[in-house]
Amino acid sequence: MQVQVPDAEALAVRILRGERSAVASGLNLLDNALPAARECATALLTALASRRWQDGDAQPNAQRDTHLIGITGPPGAGKSSLLAALIGEWRGAGHTVAVLAVDPSSRPEAGGGALLGDRIRIKRSEADDGLFIRSLASRHQLGGLANEVWPMARLLLACFDRVVIETVGVGQTEIDIAEIADTVCYVAQPASGDTIQYLKSGIMEIPDVFAINKADLGGAAHKTAAEVGRIASSKSAHPDRGEGWDYPVCLVSATHNTGIAELAVHLQRHHTYLLDSAQLMARRHRHQAAWLIRLLRDDFGHFGLELVGGRDALMQRFDQTAGDALTDYAQLRKEILSRFH
Repeated sequence: MQVQVPDAEALAVRILRGERSAVASGLNLLDNALPAARECATALLTALASRRWQDGDAQPNAQRDTHLIGITGPPGAGKSSLLAALIGEWRGAGHTVAVLAVDPSSRPEAGGGALLGDRIRIKRSEADDGLFIRSLASRHQLGGLANEVWPMARLLLACFDRVVIETVGVGQTEIDIAEIADTVCYVAQPASGDTIQYLKSGIMEIPDVFAINKADLGGAAHKTAAEVGRIASSKSAHPDRGEGWDYPVCLVSATHNTGIAELAVHLQRHHTYLLDSAQLMARRHRHQAAWLIRLLRDDFGHFGLELVGGRDALMQRFDQTAGDALTDYAQLRKEILSRFH
């Protein structure tokens, strides 16, 4: 069966204009696994990147002040409620916001789609053109995020100021967000027992900002904040992260809308820190390389990666061709397939 695919260049122009229908069409294209759609999706992402450069914007994402934020944490911590409060803060400041709400997948026999649907839980005005929310199933990925999340986030960064990925919140294996987001915010709740467990699991190496939700619980919230702050400030908690960042811990209450403005300030402060230390674009390039390698590994296994030099060589190759890495990826796929044949 022949599949109809859109014109990638024309769709890229419409997305850069912020047309909601074009954004939805682009996301649907990225979510399509058929070969013709994948080829068009690669062309779309390449067109989005190249058109920003053609417009003379040497660092488009940085100059447009776009920020990709990951929100993670255990179930019941109030991630969706907190995100709704943050959206209100950002929209009040005039920022456009897009959300990728990653939910648990339903059983395959039920279709495998998103099970919870955060769009239902996040209250919004349908007339607000500055807010776009898309639910996406985790596809049972161990790290909590489906392969489609990174390209979808890349597309949304082309036309929204703040792009948020809210993870599925299923447990300690949910670490993929660290290889996608510019800034990771970990949401904990007081007196749940989850905090100590996460401290022991090593997940404390991932977040840049910590939010202790349900601060209205009083002493329990302050105790959890002190506990998290003590571990987060230790050098051993972040062996691979950049110097000069203080890993703030914020007491917030999504229910009472307190501490939200302070949390938004710390998220923006981390974004500024990445810009000032010249880490933002390097981090995004590194994340893109990791995503492309993950796709190759999923398609061809570790044996396929070794046929084209292995993970380390591919990371270096994609990093050096960051502006056109997707074209490089398509060529690598053809090369691996030819060797298999």
